Amino acid sequence: MADLTYRRVLLKLSGEALMGKKTFGIDPDVVRFITHEIKEVKDLGIEIGIVVGGGNIYRGLAASAQGIERVMGDQMGMLATVINALAIQSYLEKLGVVTRVQSAIAVEAVAEPFIRRRAIRHLEKGRVVIFAGGTGSPYFTTDTAAALRAIEIEAGAILKGTKVDGVYTADPQKHKDAVKYDSISYLDVVKKGLKVMDFTAVTLCMENQLPIIVFNLTEKGNLKRVLFGENIGTKVIGDDYEK
Repeated sequence: MADLTYRRVLLKLSGEALMGKKTFGIDPDVVRFITHEIKEVKDLGIEIGIVVGGGNIYRGLAASAQGIERVMGDQMGMLATVINALAIQSYLEKLGVVTRVQSAIAVEAVAEPFIRRRAIRHLEKGRVVIFAGGTGSPYFTTDTAAALRAIEIEAGAILKGTKVDGVYTADPQKHKDAVKYDSISYLDVVKKGLKVMDFTAVTLCMENQLPIIVFNLTEKGNLKRVLFGENIGTKVIGDDYEK
């Protein structure tokens, strides 16, 4: 345990990460793999919060382009995150991991309301807390929800699990000469327009000096490697912000 870099973290999962190779919905094999990775680090004594997106089911911004009013579309997207949170909860509990789902929108029949002190208490008790419903307000992404929840639960870092192994100067699938950053400052992420998290989320992390680690979650053992401080992925951090 002495070698662990972080004792409490917030894992950010996009809804798309749960799709695997599907074009919609949830791929059971992918969720099974992710939850096994979570259990492995949970068994080390790591306190884990999870924020999951809903883009594999519904995306409010895309819905607004189809004629659905934006606020209502975002609310539909929030409900999609609840579905994903319940799926992750089910798979984790099949592995014997005790979990709680807390939602920023009221769905008392399936999830607790988000209460900061209760969430921290769950983490201290060794439970994995899955945060659903985004921030509870329209116009904010689940990236922003992840930054907000991480700050509220006093996490040591946000771990953003993706399908790529870090942040590049350009899309590595489209640009063969793209170079991966080992580390980069918050301000450079914003100035260069890099798609790490949305700018509101990055700014929140910068103001609170909360590291963001972007890594490939699809490679077995990577989550554990990040927690032990191995130099994988890209770390977004910096002393470039002065209060």
